[in-house]
Amino acid sequence: MYDLKGKVAFITGAGSEHGMGRAIANRLAQEGADVVVNDISKNPYADYTPEWGGVHQVAKEVEALGRKGLAILGDITDSAQVDSMVRQATDTLGHIDILINAAALRQGPDLAPVVELDEKVWDQTQAVNVKGTFLCSRAVARGMISRGQGGKIVIISSIAGKQGYADHAAYCTSKFALIGFTQSLAQELAKYQINVNAICPASVQTDRTDSIADALSPEARERYLSGRADRVPIGRVAEGADIAKTVTFLCSSESDYLTGLSISVAGGYMMH
Repeated sequence: MYDLKGKVAFITGAGSEHGMGRAIANRLAQEGADVVVNDISKNPYADYTPEWGGVHQVAKEVEALGRKGLAILGDITDSAQVDSMVRQATDTLGHIDILINAAALRQGPDLAPVVELDEKVWDQTQAVNVKGTFLCSRAVARGMISRGQGGKIVIISSIAGKQGYADHAAYCTSKFALIGFTQSLAQELAKYQINVNAICPASVQTDRTDSIADALSPEARERYLSGRADRVPIGRVAEGADIAKTVTFLCSSESDYLTGLSISVAGGYMMH
């Protein structure tokens, strides 16, 4: 168990019922942190889980664990909205000690060969996955530096940020970029005692993976769903809780001497 009492965490992309953001929010709250959860809409996968309460439900779950919860809707690709969200979180809860960049573009049209990839889809993928992480990290890091109490920034990349895959060029490019961003930011913020690390999951059972499968042809969908667990040495696809465990460690004082890392949380599917 970790002691995160008195800490405030800000988590982007936390609105889906089966997403990593929700799992991370609940785990950080269990360890004592107050939690701000963000997404671009109340329930970003309403077509899959129409009855789910979205970010507001996650905030209620945090409060049910005895911590303060705050839900904020906003577009992380818009700098004015990002600054406003960070200001609202700070005004309400006093400060931000932890930032989890978990938001990612819902996949579908980007699953295409480069020669068929639409320019707007490419731009949107980079905007959400890369620009959004940059804007949120910049805004929160400024507050951390000003406060002078250090901090933790965790960026959700992917094993696709370490190895390219056919028909995933836009996504892979964005996730490779996040690893480089992590390393650069870690070096810049180390003198302020702010640790910056990335998590690189393989397949995780989330609403987003369901949407990926639905974007494929029926034959490709069947191969995708049946083959995911078979490719993992541990023998199963990750759940949000698996990612949350590693994220929570990186948010705790136990990781104070670790920065600039990109940790594969992949069940042995990728070992670097």
